[in-house]
Amino acid sequence: MANRKEGFEDHLEALEKLVLELEQGDLTLDQALQRFEDGVKRLKTCRELLQKAEEKVKILVRDAEGELREEPFESEGA
Repeated sequence: MANRKEGFEDHLEALEKLVLELEQGDLTLDQALQRFEDGVKRLKTCRELLQKAEEKVKILVRDAEGELREEPFESEGA
């Protein structure tokens, strides 16, 4: 595999695989705990990457005078 930084999609895919492994129930307790810890780390990374992406997104809005201006994107959950 090339030496590149994992992106959001990579972390999400790995997280989905971890969930499947945990749901199958074939892991030992130690293995399950390790997968869970890895999943928590990946989830945190996904949230951080999404937050950074939201900070980059701008919305163009018309003000009272009809002029376009930029406003920060605010998600519904924020």
